[in-house]
Amino acid sequence: MAFAYWPCQGQYAKAEPLYQRALAIWERTLGTEHPDVATSLNNLALLYFNQGQYAKAEPLYGRALAIMEKALGPERPDVANSLHNLAELYHAQGEYAKAEPLYGRALAIREQALGAEHPDVATSLNNLAVLCRVGRYRAAPGC
Repeated sequence: MAFAYWPCQGQYAKAEPLYQRALAIWERTLGTEHPDVATSLNNLALLYFNQGQYAKAEPLYGRALAIMEKALGPERPDVANSLHNLAELYHAQGEYAKAEPLYGRALAIREQALGAEHPDVATSLNNLAVLCRVGRYRAAPGC
C-alpha cells in the first residue's frame, strides 16, 4: 500500500508513516535481524533518497545491508542489492570513493551468483563505467 502512494503521485508525506508502521510491525513480529526488516528499511531509505534526504537514508541502507549479510551470508544477490543501494546513495552525493568499492563488491557477487550475462551484472558494470566517466573520480578499477 505504501509503495503505491509515492512513485507515481509524489505523496511522500503519506507514504512515510506507512513505511514506518510496516517496519515497526516487521521488527515486533519477526525480530530486528530478519531479511523482511531489511527490505522494509530499504523501502523507507529509498523514499528518503528520492526526496534528497540522504542523511536519513544512509543509516537505513547501512542497517539493511548489515541485516542481509548476517541473515543470508555475504555472497547472496540480496546483499548485492543492498550494496548497490548504498553505493547509489554515495554516488548521488558525489562520494565516489565510497561508492566504487560497494559497486565493485555488488558486481562480484552478482557475477558469481547470477552469471556474467545477468541484467543485474550489466547494471553493476554500467554504474562502475559512470564512475569512470566522472571527471573527479577516475581511479575506479578499469578506468
